[in-house]
Amino acid sequence: MQKLIKNNIRDVRFGKKCVIVKPVNLYECELGNNVFIGPFVEIGKDVKVGNSTRISSHTFICPKVKIGKNCFIGHGVMFTNDKFSNGIINFNEKDWLKTKIGNNVLIGSNATIMPVKIVDNVVIGAGSVVTKDIKKTGIYAGNPAKYLKPLK
Repeated sequence: MQKLIKNNIRDVRFGKKCVIVKPVNLYECELGNNVFIGPFVEIGKDVKVGNSTRISSHTFICPKVKIGKNCFIGHGVMFTNDKFSNGIINFNEKDWLKTKIGNNVLIGSNATIMPVKIVDNVVIGAGSVVTKDIKKTGIYAGNPAKYLKPLK
């Protein structure tokens, strides 16, 4: 017997010419113009995605994330808003932490992005774990992600 795959698209502010490849879960978020969302993506509330940004399949973007314009988010990228600092899950939304991704940021597949700030013009290598703010333009990779070299 086939399972029915249900989409949940609720209270989303869509810009012009957005492309959404279902199935997806999008709720209480804002998408700019010319945004592409691949299949099996979940985007939570209070997320803002800038113009001309592409989000690849199997990516999870938790609440309180802001992504700039002209960004690329690879397949299976995971964002988190709780560091589990006290050894427990924090269910209180007001205590969740924010993430801000600048413009022209490329995040490779299977990267994990903790609650951080990333400046404009950064490349994050596939599989990297970003645990601290990135304040300098360039290429970063590893676990934890470290600066490798400038962009050309």
